[in-house]
Amino acid sequence: MRTFARHQLSFPHASVTGAVVGALALALLSGCDSAATTATTPAAGPAAGGPASEAASIPSQDVVSTIPTDAALHAELPAAIQSRGTLLLGTSQAIGTSGLPHAGQGPGGRTVGLDVDLRDAVAKVLGVRWDIQYGTFQTVIPGVQNGRYDVGQDNFGATRAREKVVDFATYLNDGQSFLGSKELKTDSVTSLTDLCGYNIATSPGSTFQQILTAGASKCAAVGKSPYHVQYFADAAPIFLGLANGKVDIYFGPTLSLKYDALNLPDTKYLGQISTTPVGFVTAKGSPVAKAISDAVNKLIASGAYAKIFAKWGVPDTAVSSSVVNPAATF
Repeated sequence: MRTFARHQLSFPHASVTGAVVGALALALLSGCDSAATTATTPAAGPAAGGPASEAASIPSQDVVSTIPTDAALHAELPAAIQSRGTLLLGTSQAIGTSGLPHAGQGPGGRTVGLDVDLRDAVAKVLGVRWDIQYGTFQTVIPGVQNGRYDVGQDNFGATRAREKVVDFATYLNDGQSFLGSKELKTDSVTSLTDLCGYNIATSPGSTFQQILTAGASKCAAVGKSPYHVQYFADAAPIFLGLANGKVDIYFGPTLSLKYDALNLPDTKYLGQISTTPVGFVTAKGSPVAKAISDAVNKLIASGAYAKIFAKWGVPDTAVSSSVVNPAATF
């Protein structure tokens, strides 16, 4: 679900303030890769989010360590996984704070975030450890398909196309939202036609790209100029584009863009147009999907799940129950 885009157009924007420059420098120095300038460049990862104002603002309370193992759910795992005691997890490496609240680096470089707490809690319930293997947003699902990973996690939205090749065990709902400069003339985006005439940044290979591509003809249909889409593999160039006027609006995941609006100076949250269930991915037909879904439901029933979402300040994105392969909306 999460990633980004690019082109260069001239639209009115405010000059870059010192605060924005400082925040952008933090994002760039934290290790975010710069993106290429064509839509065909593969993304380095699903980085979505802005730099945190301070590392101290990252919540640190322990909401996982006391979660007990459920012997019955452990028994749902394949015998080989039970024997080795680990699940191979494919994900992209969190760099700096640009991926929060999903995942980022806390004090000392430790990986933290909502997704991290959720997967660690699932592992506790199942009585296994994660053997984390780093890939990219584009390579994790193929890695699950070919058996390199038992499980993939990278804020993957459950779409019809993805459900044809992998199974999903849902654990939250994320949305498709917009972030703009505070100097942008519009304060709200409620439909794709509100984007007409603007320069939009988003990620390649994502549901955001899919939505923008499918809606490209809507502006002409209402007699407006088309929107122009730019693709970036990393969030840092998007933040820079918002500051210098090369990007008008960033189309990305709701959790991250709301976080950006709070932590990135001179930006504003413009709204959400849709939501998508997000889940762990496993190979088609793998019993691991049901085991993980059952583990998430165990966490929901025990109250541990709610504590994790409260810690990261996003209780409205929680699910009432986890399911395997939810009905996809696109």
